[in-house]
Amino acid sequence: MEETTREIPERVREVIARHGLRALVFEPGSTPTSEKAATRIGAATGQIAKSILMRGKDGAYRLVVMRGDTRIHPGKLKRVAGCKHRMASPEETLEVTGFPVGGVCPFGIEDLEIYIDEGLGCFETVYPAAGTDASGVPVTPRLLEAVTGGRFCDLARETLETGRLPLHQPGDKEGFD
Repeated sequence: MEETTREIPERVREVIARHGLRALVFEPGSTPTSEKAATRIGAATGQIAKSILMRGKDGAYRLVVMRGDTRIHPGKLKRVAGCKHRMASPEETLEVTGFPVGGVCPFGIEDLEIYIDEGLGCFETVYPAAGTDASGVPVTPRLLEAVTGGRFCDLARETLETGRLPLHQPGDKEGFD
C-alpha cells in the first residue's frame, strides 16, 4: 500500500480529513471490482461498499451503496424510490458523480439521493472507494450514513438471515425501513 493520497480527488480528500478518516491507496487499477478490492484490502467481499449509480424512469439519478457480494433487487429499489431504475452507463456515472466506474465514492456527492443497503450493517467496518479504482476508506456503516447523508434501506436481492447488527434503535432518526 502506498502512503500517498494525491491520486484521490480533492473533494474526497476534504471529506475524509473533515471526518478523521484515512484512505487506503494501492497501485493503479488494483481495486476496480468488489472481489479485487476485498483481496487487496484483506477484507471479506461483503465489506466492500460498492457504489452504483442508477437512473430512474423519472429521470433522476440515485446512488445505491451495496455490499460487495450482493446485487440490487429492482423491485425493492422501485419501492424505495418510487419508480423503476436502470444502471447508469460508465459515461453517465463519470458525468454525474465525477468518478469512474470501479472507483465511485459516495463522499462529496451533492444533489443525489443516496441509499445504503442495510446489509452493510452486519460489519463493523466497510470500505467504499475513494474516487479511484485503487483505493478504499475504512468506515463504520453508521459513519458512512452520516458522511454521505444517505439512508439505510433493504435493497439486496437476497435477504440476509443471520449476522446482521441492528441498524436502528427506538428513538433513532426517522427514515429507516
